[in-house]
Amino acid sequence: MYNTARVGLGALVTTGAVVMFYRTQIHRRILPVNERVTPGNAAVGSNGKQKGDNDETENEKAEPDESDGKAKKGILSAIKGTFGQLVVQQTPKKNPEPTPDDDLQKKSIGVVQAREEGQLNQRDALTDTQWLTFSNKLLVAKESILSIDWPKLNNLTNVFPDWATGLPEWVTKLQRELNMEPGSLADEIWSEAQDPKVNPEVEKDAHVRLGKDLCEEEQRYLASRKGFTKQGLAQYLNIPESDIHDDDVPIIATTGSGGGLRAMVAGAGYYQALTEAGLYDCTTYTAGVSGSCWLQALYLTSLGKCSFDRVMEHLKARINVHIAYPPKALELVTSAPTNKYLLRGVVERLKTGYSPFTLVDLYGLLLGARLLVPSNELTLDDTDLKLSAQRRFLENGEQPLPLYTAVRHEIPFIGGENEKGKPIPEELKEKASKHESWFQWFEATPYEIYCEELEAGIPTWAMGRRFENGVNVSRKVPEMKLPLLFGIFGSAFCATLSHYYHEIRPFVTSVSLFLSLDKMVLDRNNDLSKVHPIDPCSVPNFVKGLKESLPSTCPVLVSTQLLTPLKDAGMSNNLACYPLLRPGRNIDILIAFDSSAEIQTANWIGYAEGYAKQRKVQGWPVAIGWPKGDNKQRQQELEDAQAHSAKEAQQKLEEAQREASEAENDKPLSQRKEEQKKKNALGYCTVWVGSKEERDSGDEPPPSKAVEDDWELMKPNAGITVVYFPLIPNEKVPGVDPEISPYLSTWNFEWTPEQIDQTVALAKANFREGAEKLKGTVRAVYERKKKLRLGMEEKMIEKREKKEEERHEENRRTYGIHDHFS
Repeated sequence: MYNTARVGLGALVTTGAVVMFYRTQIHRRILPVNERVTPGNAAVGSNGKQKGDNDETENEKAEPDESDGKAKKGILSAIKGTFGQLVVQQTPKKNPEPTPDDDLQKKSIGVVQAREEGQLNQRDALTDTQWLTFSNKLLVAKESILSIDWPKLNNLTNVFPDWATGLPEWVTKLQRELNMEPGSLADEIWSEAQDPKVNPEVEKDAHVRLGKDLCEEEQRYLASRKGFTKQGLAQYLNIPESDIHDDDVPIIATTGSGGGLRAMVAGAGYYQALTEAGLYDCTTYTAGVSGSCWLQALYLTSLGKCSFDRVMEHLKARINVHIAYPPKALELVTSAPTNKYLLRGVVERLKTGYSPFTLVDLYGLLLGARLLVPSNELTLDDTDLKLSAQRRFLENGEQPLPLYTAVRHEIPFIGGENEKGKPIPEELKEKASKHESWFQWFEATPYEIYCEELEAGIPTWAMGRRFENGVNVSRKVPEMKLPLLFGIFGSAFCATLSHYYHEIRPFVTSVSLFLSLDKMVLDRNNDLSKVHPIDPCSVPNFVKGLKESLPSTCPVLVSTQLLTPLKDAGMSNNLACYPLLRPGRNIDILIAFDSSAEIQTANWIGYAEGYAKQRKVQGWPVAIGWPKGDNKQRQQELEDAQAHSAKEAQQKLEEAQREASEAENDKPLSQRKEEQKKKNALGYCTVWVGSKEERDSGDEPPPSKAVEDDWELMKPNAGITVVYFPLIPNEKVPGVDPEISPYLSTWNFEWTPEQIDQTVALAKANFREGAEKLKGTVRAVYERKKKLRLGMEEKMIEKREKKEEERHEENRRTYGIHDHFS
């Protein structure tokens, strides 16, 4: 408790420095510089101190025994002043002097246009709205920190951590490097951003590609990848490569799940097992959500070098410190060479001026500092910062193609979370409340950023540019950097209020006094699902002005908005099945590695059926996933567990855990195994297969049963095969349970090497449980494709021979020609 309080109070000091970056309210206002609130709501003199500092010093001399109390008061005053600045900035004033968001956006657009016409001096940061806003916030944070009498903290080391005294130096260095003065780090970064030698893409114009087809680069990749998957299949199934026809090779795809670092670490274990089994070389696509996106990216960098062994060693060295631990994070962004490497994306984004710096940007910066920096900081490679640079590992089809995912939340009549930040009229609120919102999926590969619903995409190297009528407004914008994309891919904290409530609902329903509250909240769930308390990251909207070229099903506002807010795709589905089912990818086998939280109740693999029906995907299995439990029994269990207070709920929980543990130990081993099997329901590996059979009636097809024999996969009308590996407990790896092991929480950002090894061991053990079933599945699908091809070839030969015979018969009748058919 003591350590927790100490760390908590220390974190308050750090919060005062970084909270100015956050924008989490719908109504935002920018306060003019001459009205900026200073720390503690006091005026600031030329020396950066509050005008009342001298008086305080005199009082301290008169009353030295109160120095500790005054130091605490000064610190809290500074923090309060910093928070006060944030509140004033984000609260509308009756005085019309603050700049409204609409004017701010217009000003930003004007700045961009001026820059594109060569009218803006790159070194003049004051004319750049976003940069000015960021600089002001950083300056206020610096003043807040410097206003504290830090020497007095020596008497408060029992309350504040030792690293707190280093904040003034860190913040001062950061502010100095980001002031855009000639010779500063920010000035150097922005100059390089325009240099074609550093960013070759700034010499190319980008156009929006319209259509359903895969981009040309992906089609060329698929043609090259076939040779590698054919060779891999021959080794995996122990078949001579010369006996395998190209068309018989199954197209295999994998998807990892969301779940933060848990999904990343467990995914590394699954993929390492897949590699050791020889099946990774047979895979054409990998797809990810949240943490599994981070994993894919690390694999295709100089850090991973296409080796999951290297990735795991890197993780052991880097995630043993929390991503937000101030000393490590601040040291990396204020010291060479990592400061330039990590701040490159921040400076480019702010100087471009298209969108503001948000909590997601800060989150991405922290993730980049932990995940994209090698242990030897002198070996930094700037090419690792670009998603498009991963092409170098995909040349000639040598590696599976990664698919990264994010979503846009479309709210009818309002758009994507009301991007302009304006108050929503009551009339629109009323209309929106009567319609369901939905998520639009965006996918990113090293080749293209694409949205299937919009049927539009742009080159990956053009992400970050502003587009109008299908063409970039300016080419002088470097590619958006990977740390920010990491933030977008994993921004689960930008969820709706509905998502947040479902996280805490188990506790709410455990206290009987809260049951009426629970009912009230559930009744308003449709409204809560349209509110995002934390703003997502916004990127330029590449379909702006293309209303007439988009599908008729697209929302009207999509083509008119300047920005597109993107967030963690796990808010829609925690498995990236949807982009893998896109036309042209023709997946035969989809392997899902599910490391989600509450894996059985969420049942993400089952949700893909709705997408398959909507998109008319032929052959997707019906009604798959975790079996639904007995609702009556679960309701009775909830009623039995109800308490009248939070304290009673905690007591009941501890009592239930103790009784369950005692009862478990008294059971025979065979009984425990049987009950564990029932609890896991689907087991370590479950296989389903869909059907392409045409149905005459409008009746729903029967549910797809789990495959028990390989012959079920060899039916001529068999569809897509789904192989499902859930991250569930395994007695071969004792002490590791994703449901109860604290370090396996989605929100845990600090892992020990031992915890990584344990999680990887669980994933690999679970994979081995289903390895033979998986190999049998791949062999059966291969044999089915081979049989269908041979059957088609035989029919074509028969058809050709019959046609030839008819031609000769016609010649004989017409010309009296006799040949061997006569």
